[in-house]
Amino acid sequence: MTYSETLDYIYSKLPMYSRIGIAAYKKDLGNISALCHILGNPQEKIKCVHIAGTNGKGSVSHMIASVLQSGQYKTGLYTSPHLKDFRERIKINGALCSEQFVIDFIEKMKPHIEAIKPSFFEITVAMAFDYFANNQVDIAIIETGLGGRLDSTNIITPIVSVITQIGYDHKNMLGDTLKEIAGEKAGIIKENIPVIIGEMNKETFPVFETVAREKNAPFYDARQRRYVEDWENDGQILSLTIVETRSNSHEQYQLDLTGIYQVKNILPVLEAIHQLQIAGFHLSLTQIKKGLSHVKKNTGLHGRWEKIHHSPDIILDVAHNEDGINAVKEQLSLLHYDRVHIIFGMVNDKDTQGILATLPPNAIYYFTKASIPRAMNEEELIKRASLFGLKGKAFSNIKEAMQNAMAHAHQQDLILVCGSVFLVAEVSPD
Repeated sequence: MTYSETLDYIYSKLPMYSRIGIAAYKKDLGNISALCHILGNPQEKIKCVHIAGTNGKGSVSHMIASVLQSGQYKTGLYTSPHLKDFRERIKINGALCSEQFVIDFIEKMKPHIEAIKPSFFEITVAMAFDYFANNQVDIAIIETGLGGRLDSTNIITPIVSVITQIGYDHKNMLGDTLKEIAGEKAGIIKENIPVIIGEMNKETFPVFETVAREKNAPFYDARQRRYVEDWENDGQILSLTIVETRSNSHEQYQLDLTGIYQVKNILPVLEAIHQLQIAGFHLSLTQIKKGLSHVKKNTGLHGRWEKIHHSPDIILDVAHNEDGINAVKEQLSLLHYDRVHIIFGMVNDKDTQGILATLPPNAIYYFTKASIPRAMNEEELIKRASLFGLKGKAFSNIKEAMQNAMAHAHQQDLILVCGSVFLVAEVSPD
């Protein structure tokens, strides 16, 4: 098969969550275990960092990977979903896995795919483990897809586990309360393996503390270890002053990720790096700072408060749940624009009421949809949005919505694309 034919095969043959939703979710680790057994259990041949969370896990994964790359470590990175190219999911030192590897892997595994009938996500996880093991990476950063306890990535034994912010998302699969959702995320906590919690509250803290105690896992609250004393955002760089609690030492860091929600994400990143240093990874302060200031360049991360056009500014952000939209709204409140135009779309199985209630009511809206079956119809979306006082027009695709927004926006305005990873993917630069 050609690369295109290979992609057609896995997209059409394997249940894909981004397209069909919950029907693609496999609620056990049987398939991934069987696939990895056939491959010689590659996940046991690599050192890993495991990252789960509702929001922030993508940014945290890429930041840690960038620091390790700056430390001259051969670093694998598995994330999902991809924006443009399937191979974005599987990278080493920021480089996508080769098309030929994908072709050869699927060709080799075809009989087992027919027999086991894995999901799209299960086969991509097995593919990533195989790629990282074959290329003998020094370490791999592995991001969960959904939840943690039953996520296909959860067959690894990492050096350290990281759980970022917990919020309401995928409630039909993970639970209706923060306690239930935290319980699913806590499933990545392993026996005797340090776990770092990026953000806790009175509902989630007892969950993480209890599971960590049961697993005898060293337990670190990132916000107790360090705090951000001050930060400044000039639109190009996010500068932070971070204080280490025990020593009261102050350190300056710069991030090329300018979303102010990175103020939260930087804390579990720094603690994860500290735990990696304890585990024997040699990372100097200079290398850490260099890695954090070159995350986009080193890893190819897109869609996190990413500016792709000036006058008017066009910003892309993959925020797609209530907490994510709240973070975006906070960022907007700190900026000065004449008018804000929001191109917005979402998928059918999200909490539309909570998200739409969170969106700023004074923006001009362009309701649209991504080109996937799960996308909510734009007419249905505008009808629901009107109940929350959101005003705008409906467009059948992102191209029409963007053209209309550009036609109506002045140079001092801002155009924001958000609400769905898949919507952002259709606008994101290569």
